[in-house]
Amino acid sequence: MNTIFFCARDVWDYLSHVKNVDRLNLPADNSLDVLTNPTVQKLFRDLNEIYPRHDEVLTAPIVGETGIDGLRLDFNFGLRLDVPHGNFRVKIGDVDGQTFFDAKLSDVRLVSVEKFFIRWTVEIFHGDEKIFAHAFDLRGQNVSVIFDKGSGLGDKLAFLPYLNALREVHGCRVTALLTAELKEFAAHVYPQIDFVDAVNFDTYATFYPQMIFGDFQTVPAELRNEPLERIGGAIFGVDFVPDKPKFKPTTSPVTAEPYVCIGVQAGAARKGWLWRNGWNIVVAYLKSLGYRVFCIDRENFSVDGDIEIRTPSNAEDFTGDLPILHRANMLYHAEFFIGLSSGLSWLAEAVNCPVVMICGFSRDWSEFYTPWRVANRLVCNGCVNDMRVNYFRQRCPYHSGTPREFECQRKISPRQVINAIERLIVARKLIPPILRTN
Repeated sequence: MNTIFFCARDVWDYLSHVKNVDRLNLPADNSLDVLTNPTVQKLFRDLNEIYPRHDEVLTAPIVGETGIDGLRLDFNFGLRLDVPHGNFRVKIGDVDGQTFFDAKLSDVRLVSVEKFFIRWTVEIFHGDEKIFAHAFDLRGQNVSVIFDKGSGLGDKLAFLPYLNALREVHGCRVTALLTAELKEFAAHVYPQIDFVDAVNFDTYATFYPQMIFGDFQTVPAELRNEPLERIGGAIFGVDFVPDKPKFKPTTSPVTAEPYVCIGVQAGAARKGWLWRNGWNIVVAYLKSLGYRVFCIDRENFSVDGDIEIRTPSNAEDFTGDLPILHRANMLYHAEFFIGLSSGLSWLAEAVNCPVVMICGFSRDWSEFYTPWRVANRLVCNGCVNDMRVNYFRQRCPYHSGTPREFECQRKISPRQVINAIERLIVARKLIPPILRTN
């Protein structure tokens, strides 16, 4: 049985990015002749490689019975349909009346390029007779979610609330395959979700939440265009930002003294705060207020070319590869957290710890909202959300190799950070320890 990939979007949304596509002499439609062109099929097969376990699920048995021998349907890698040998016509669209695919097929597995939430409709004809019809409906179904091992902690935490929203909005049973580092924390905040160590694609549907940065429209939202906390909604078919989980600590505070947590590391050193000696200045300020300051990064040192990021010498070193739930408890009991656009900031937000976020390379709307975000908008900034460049493929999209390189992170001053801290203290009605009386 051959596999044919089809797409809900116009096929030319994908082909427009292919070099020398005009030489293929293909008509501008989604006909079977266009879709089965070897160049088109190779492109679609290559696009599947962004998804975890793509080879396995492409060949895994389709479990959804239709009552017709050999005709099977499920939604475990987008739409998957096995069409047996015979005189069959397959029509695929959505409940809004759109038609994406309509062709005669025999002895074929049909797989959609899109893997996100679409209200698919499937109609099967034998000759002129309609013999099967189905509309995608998650209610009462078993649904799996597979997280990409390569995605960062922040990405996963941004998606996590959507697991419960998926269950509640669509009335389905949700099983999630999550990396071990986050599984304990996720199970603690969402006991109604079944977090497992393996999936076998015997469910009605599977979703693959990912933050995609690129040109191909295989996902409904791209991180340059949407706040990270909203992308999950487009993938799971949820039209609101879910509430944060209600975190309950599992341990007592590490100390009875008031403390602040900081995180100076990020997914790349260039995403760090690059003002010379900036962290030591801020830590000294916090200690002058009477706070203990704990650095809770996994690593105490990182390097990227000529950029080195180290744990501030005047902060207490709580770095190490510790469980996420342990970090969540530390953040829950902290007075606030100072960090970057990183997983620890997302974790602090998840446990309702106020966040001072030092970040100029993205726009203010890019991550979750915090009123204590610090950026210098009078220098080059926001390139991660700039559709004209590719931040992850270019060291510094506009000023690499010049004195202005990384100025979005280098020209955020300690005074700006301290101003944000002072505004937080006032807004949260905190009393610095130096002013407290017994």
